Parts: sequence; structure tokens; C-alpha cells
Amino acid sequence: MKKNALVVSSLILLTSAALAGCGSSPENNSNNSTDDKPIEITFRHALIGERRQGTLDLTMEAVKKMEAEVPGLTVKMDGVDGEVNRKDKIRGEMASGNVPEIFDAFGSPDVKTFAKEGKVLDITPILDELGIKDKFLNLDAWTLDGKVYGLPMSASAEGVFYNKEYFASKGFEVPTTYDELLTLMDKIKADGKIPFSAGSKSAWVPLMLTNQIWSRTAGPEVTAKFSTGEAKWTDPAITEAFKVHQDWVNKGYFKKGELGFEYVDYNTQFINGESAMMFDGSWAASLFQEGGAGISLAGKVGFFNFPPMPGGVGDQTSIMQDMNNGYAFSADVANNPRKLDAVKSFIKNFYTEEMQMRFLVERGSLPCIKLDEAKVQEQVKDPMMKELMTMLLHTKSSYAAFDALVPADVTTEIGTQIQKIVSNTTTPEKATAAIQKVQDEANAEAE
Repeated sequence: MKKNALVVSSLILLTSAALAGCGSSPENNSNNSTDDKPIEITFRHALIGERRQGTLDLTMEAVKKMEAEVPGLTVKMDGVDGEVNRKDKIRGEMASGNVPEIFDAFGSPDVKTFAKEGKVLDITPILDELGIKDKFLNLDAWTLDGKVYGLPMSASAEGVFYNKEYFASKGFEVPTTYDELLTLMDKIKADGKIPFSAGSKSAWVPLMLTNQIWSRTAGPEVTAKFSTGEAKWTDPAITEAFKVHQDWVNKGYFKKGELGFEYVDYNTQFINGESAMMFDGSWAASLFQEGGAGISLAGKVGFFNFPPMPGGVGDQTSIMQDMNNGYAFSADVANNPRKLDAVKSFIKNFYTEEMQMRFLVERGSLPCIKLDEAKVQEQVKDPMMKELMTMLLHTKSSYAAFDALVPADVTTEIGTQIQKIVSNTTTPEKATAAIQKVQDEANAEAE
């Protein structure tokens, strides 16, 4: 898979027309069937809980337009936890052949695997018909053999959120080197606060940080090399990253008992002032906007890139950016003209300049399509989002999250091992050896 190339210079490329006006509408092009008898499709999403209600509300606007444009259509909204959907539910449905017409998905490796099995819809003709294929910043994660099998919901980037008010009160500055970061964490701990939020009950949460560290110690391109055998998890630079994470745990840079904390607890530690920093995705910006749990911190939160590490490999400003989470569509939709109309309508109404701008402004989600520079500058008022975009502008390269580049079984094993690292029930050497064993098995199966 090609490295995600999202950068802000791409984000603000001029586009002369809003997507809503592009292409033909389903109601004008889809009279393959005049049947307006009631018909139902299932829309599987992972927008559950109060935290994601605002994103669901925006999504429902496109869903309602879809229902209005396709006579007799009813959309059954099916909310499922993202991890449960990805690891269990959608896999079972793929095996049984009972796949939701529209479903939350990861482009790589999941959708690409399903596409090889003929289980997901090739939407390339739809994108061509609507005239929007070239509007997307990057569809690599969703493309197989030149065909597109799904679309990202938005883009994301990961870095360090920090409490600007607290930093200013203590005279702390944003670290520009790893040694400065270590010194900063010691000062924060001495002041009685937790340097970084912690919540490792769900393994993906601590792995955001570990993934960033090994992308410094071993280089941003390394994760893509595990499945080809060009790199191994047991390589010293990878083992070093797990050692760094374990050292941070042992030095008290995280709250004790983190294996019992959920992601919401992770965010709460930062919001209530227990922690001074939080390594998280750009989606967390919504916490500090209207309706967010951290609205009291609006205007008081900053964002910075993880600093370079001594002896690090490759671009030390590289940041995780991807467009790997979004929606795919059941291949069976192609057999029903009205369901195909519904999919066209959803794509037409969801992937517009207006909608993506609203996700950016209202939800803090980076857009996955090209937006007009003048409109971005005019509408984005949040200082933190401006700071984030400025940082992205000066980032030379990016890397995709590990779970977009390795098989699901390897992802599961990485999660198991990071939780053992956190609990000090294994060593970095044993952890990476266990991961490499599963990677070897996966690589052998792929041959």
C-alpha cells in the first residue's frame, strides 16, 4: 500500500465547484426500475454514544436525503461498536453472505480482502458518473487493481494535545526534542499532575503512541515492510519503541491502573486537568467544541507533533495521517437497481464540499476531499484547528496507522502484547517475538 500522502497543501487545493452540483442525481439517472414499493436497506455505523452523536446527526442529514430521493426507501440504522463490528460482526456477515448494504469499514486491509472475495461493491462507475473521483485527497486505502471499493468518512492525524493554560502558568514550552519532552514530563509529574492521559483497556488507545514511537525509532515507512518481510518486529529499533513505552509506564508518566480505563476515561483525565497532555487523533478536537465534554477548555488546548528521537530513522517530523475508516457497500447492491440508487444518493449527498466543511468546523474532522482555501480560512475559527493545520503544513511526510498495513490477526497480537507491556507481564523482546511469530504465519498464508 502506498504511503498516505495527505498534507495540508493538498487539503487546501482549490476546487471550483461544490460536489453537490457534480454529476447526475440518482433520481434522474436511475429509472431502471419504476417500482416504488417499500424497500429497506441497512446502514451499519459505529457512531454510537454521546461522544459521536454530533457526527451521527450530520450523517443522518445525508441519510434523510437518500430516503427522500429513492421512492419507498427506508434506511435501518444499525449502530455497532467499531471494534466489535470490525473484528467479529462484519467478518461473520461476509462469511454468511448477509452483508449490510452500507457498512462501517476499514479500507486496508479489510475492504481490500473482502473485494478479492467479491463481497463488496466496485463503486468506480458511481464516482465516474457523479464526477467526483478526483475530488478525494487519497483513495489508496480503498483501491484494489485500479478499482475503488469504498470511501473514507474523513481524514485524521495524530499528535499531542496539551493544556495551553497550564503550560503558560508554569512557564512550560512545547518540546522540540525528545530530551526536552522527557524533562517536561518530569516537571509535570513533580507538579503533581500526570504527564500523559492513559487508558489501555482498549489496546488501540496506547498503541497510537507506540506506533508513533516506532515510526521515529525505525522510520515512518517501516510498518509497511512487515508484511513483505523487509522488516521484522524483532528488529532492535522496533523493540526499542516497546521499551520506551514500558519505561514511560514505570516512570509514572501515565495514571496507574490504566488497563482498567476506557477511551472515555483517557479523554476525561485531560479534560478534568489530571493530565497535562494527551496523545490522540485529530477527531478528539470535537471534545473542545460546542456540545463536547471538554467545552470548558475551548481556546485553551494546543496541538504539537511528537518530537524527533535521538538516533531516529527517516523523517522525524512524520505524522500519522490516514483516510482508512469510512464506508463500503455490499456487492449484492449491484443486483437491485433501487438499492444501487440509494448508494449513489448517499455518496452524492455525503461527499460534498459543504458537508466536509461542516465536519471540519463542527466536529474537528479533517476533510477527505479538496476544499477551497478561502472558505477554509474564513470558516475555521478554532485556534487549535488552525494550529493543527499549520503543523501539517510543515510536515514533510506521513505514515498510515499500523492496523491499515498488517493483517487483523497481527493487529490483535500487537494489542495483546502492548497490554502485557503496560502491565509489566512481559518484556519488549518477548512481546516483539510473539508479534513476529503471528506476522510470519500471516505472511506464509499470503504467499
